Formats: sequence, structure tokens, C-alpha cells
Amino acid sequence: MTEEPIRVLGIDTSLRSSGVAVVEARGSSLVSIAHATVKTPAKKPMSACLAHLHSDLTELIERTKPTAAALEGIFYCKNVKTAVTLGHARGVAIAVCAAAGLPVFEYSPRRIKQALVGYGSASKEQVRKMVMAMTNLDTEPGEDEGDALAIAICHLHNRTQHEALAPNSI
Repeated sequence: MTEEPIRVLGIDTSLRSSGVAVVEARGSSLVSIAHATVKTPAKKPMSACLAHLHSDLTELIERTKPTAAALEGIFYCKNVKTAVTLGHARGVAIAVCAAAGLPVFEYSPRRIKQALVGYGSASKEQVRKMVMAMTNLDTEPGEDEGDALAIAICHLHNRTQHEALAPNSI
């Protein structure tokens, strides 16, 4: 009996430059189905940026049909305005995933690095190189795309055999 492929949407949320990726696990192999950066110009108002993120995420989910979504958890932020802005983008991402019926999981930056590199203090470059090796990518993904791929891979490494809403789901 062969195991069914599992697809996970990884999202590295930001207002103007969100990384998105769908990674499929086929047994022990990982394949990048799609990865991109959702960008909006700096002059666009927040509402337009959030609508653009909503539209692109909705289209990606419809096109790639993931079975779960994973986001980087909230981290400490000294600037309140930045934290609130990030919260808006995360809210859109979570709402789009929930509307599509996807369970949403959250992982700390440290846990993501541990899942890919083996230690939580790994550099972004080390994480991107592991992402490339694990998914057999020929070219290095951009920073936001690489982070989204890493988030999806982290979830694939941490999922249980019978995926249900787990304690780390949102």
C-alpha cells in the first residue's frame, strides 16, 4: 500500500513581501510544487496589500490543493506598529486558509531551523541550502520563498501519521 502524497502550504507573512510555497511529501521525497513572493508596492495602502495577499493565497490554494497550512509563529517585536501590521497580514493568511478548510499550524523560527538544519541558531543561508537539497531545487529561492519552503518542510517533518488539529494549530 503506497502512502498518498501530502501537500503543505508554507506562508512567511509580511505586508509587502510574503513568501508562499507548497511542498509535497511523496514517501520520503519532498517536492516544491510552487513557491513565490507576493509583493505589493510600498505606495499601496495597507488595505490594497491585504487584498492582494488574500487574492494570491486564494488562487494558490485553488491551484495546488494543499491539505494543511503552516506559518511562522509570532516573534518578539520592539516596534508596535510593525507588530500590528504583521498581525493584519497573518490574519488574512489564517482567514484564507480557514475559509479553504485547511488546518493551520504555527512553528517558532527556532523550531523551523531545528527541523531543517538540526539546530535552532542556524543562519538563513544554511536553511536555504537545506531547502534546496531537500527539494532538489536547482536555483536558490529568494529569502521570503526560502522561508516559506522551510516552514512547509518543518510541518511535514512534525506532522503525525493521522493529521488532525494538534496543540500547535491555530
